[in-house]
Amino acid sequence: QVQLVESGGGLVQAGGSLRLSCAASGRTFSSYAMAWFRQAPGKEREFVAASTWRRRTTYYGNSAKGRFTISRDNGGDTAALQMDNLKPDDTGVYYCHAESLATLVDFWGPGTQVTVSS
Repeated sequence: QVQLVESGGGLVQAGGSLRLSCAASGRTFSSYAMAWFRQAPGKEREFVAASTWRRRTTYYGNSAKGRFTISRDNGGDTAALQMDNLKPDDTGVYYCHAESLATLVDFWGPGTQVTVSS
């Protein structure tokens, strides 16, 4: 059974940092793109960052560029999101997403709450 489990969310003051982690299990994710999305209250889910393991490529949404860094480890089965210089607008539920580059089959984690106070 495939599972994505996020951790590392919490409450932080503006200007602070958080590191989110996503642990994937149930299969090998080295051929999957893993990404982070977020959803603020009353807003649509938004792309934050993505990473491929074998080609070592990374992609960022405009809100993440220059402040967030995505990384992969554990043979591609974990993904982390280092978030620096956090702003109140970064508040939301952050979701881990994995998508097969071959079949486009995808999976979502349950999400972790990030709250940035001003």
